[in-house]
Amino acid sequence: MATLHHNISGELTKELLAAGDDIRVGKISFTVTSDNYPVKLDLYIEKKLTGKFYILKNYIFQGNFTHPIIRFNNKSNEFGLFIKLTKIGSTTPTVDVIIN
Repeated sequence: MATLHHNISGELTKELLAAGDDIRVGKISFTVTSDNYPVKLDLYIEKKLTGKFYILKNYIFQGNFTHPIIRFNNKSNEFGLFIKLTKIGSTTPTVDVIIN
């Protein structure tokens, strides 16, 4: 079963939902937990042979942020949902993610 709550730390790319998890996403909430320093975020869906389709690219935020517009169902075995964090300055980015 897919994990809908993630604690992410460091500059990395992480798969939030794998293709075929059969999760219907209505919104995604993000909270910066690294002493409220800003974080740069990429959020995208990816199909292995087609490539990435960005929902958010180089989005900089701190505190809380909810993306209410996303409507995504990964029932098929084609698309996975990914997040990429990039630090701003010298602080390691840490973000909590909740998928609703």
